[in-house]
Order: sequence, then structure tokens, then C-alpha cells
Amino acid sequence: MLRSLYDWTMALSRSPYALWALFIVAFVESSFFPIPPDVLMIPMIIAAPRRAFVIAGIATIGSVLGALLGYYIGAALFETVGQPVLEFYHKSEDFAAFALKYNEWGAWAVLVAGITPFPFKVITIASGVTGLSLPVFILSSIIARAFRFFLVALLLWKFGEPIRDFIERRLGLVFVLFCVLLIGGFILLGVV
Repeated sequence: MLRSLYDWTMALSRSPYALWALFIVAFVESSFFPIPPDVLMIPMIIAAPRRAFVIAGIATIGSVLGALLGYYIGAALFETVGQPVLEFYHKSEDFAAFALKYNEWGAWAVLVAGITPFPFKVITIASGVTGLSLPVFILSSIIARAFRFFLVALLLWKFGEPIRDFIERRLGLVFVLFCVLLIGGFILLGVV
């Protein structure tokens, strides 16, 4: 099933409606869809490098608006919609303990999940369930998603096709390590 969704998403990247498709995929990925918008962004930017930052902007806007839907799912629809989404991603077992500690680290969780390959929809739903401050949630989502999508756009604009393999295979790991080191540094300094 995941492979067919991936293939369908790749076909959208070649469509004349690719920008609309990117917006929609970015929107739904932030709340329930399993395929990240990067799958559309990468071939679109390689095909039209001059539009790289417009493409990243559309992905960012769609993703942040979709994050608000995820927040709403968590806040108002958790039992009927949110719980099945978490079960699909095998995140429901540890969710109760996670929710208790969530607001303590909520802004950081949104930032880290918004940048890394961690399923962002889990964090958007958790933010709604736990009642994370909406302005904090929105600001963290904008920063994280813009950072991720504009960095991908910048790398593709600058290096083109050769960076594609790196982005698809290794960038998530680099982001995770960066975030772990950043948060670990703050913890060691007693800032967080």
C-alpha cells in the first residue's frame, strides 16, 4: 500500500497541477497522509530550479495549514480520528505517557518533528490532545517546516541532481543528529 501511495505521489510531481498537488500533499501529510511532500518537491525543483523557493514556500504553507488540522484532530477529534491515525503509525501504546510530558517539551517536539523524518502528524495531533499553546505551536511549525523545505530547495537549487540521493537517503539522519546535539547542548547548559 505504501509503495502504491509513493508511486501515485511521484506521478503527481509530473502533472500540470503539480503545485496544487504539492500544496495538498503537504497539507494532508501534516495531519494523516504517510508520504512526505519532499517526494513531490525534489523532482519538481530538479525540473525547474528557478522555482525552487516558490515550491518550498508552497510546501511550507500547505504543511503549516495541515498542521492546524492535525492540531484540531487532536483537540476535538482524538477519539474518533486521532487514535486510529496513531494506531496506524504504531504510536498509540506510548502515547499516554508521552502526552503527560509533552507540554514541557512541546515547542521542541514540534521543531524536531517538523525538520526530521519523524511523522509530523503524530506531533500535530499530540499538540492538540495536550493543549499545547496554539501560538507556540504555529510559530514552531512555521520555523521547522520552512527550515526543512527551504533547506531542501537550497540544496537542490545549488547542487541539482547530485544532491538528490543525499536528500532522499541521508538528510533525515543528519537532521536527527543535529537536533539531538542541539537539544543535548541546551540540556547540558541548563537552558531547557
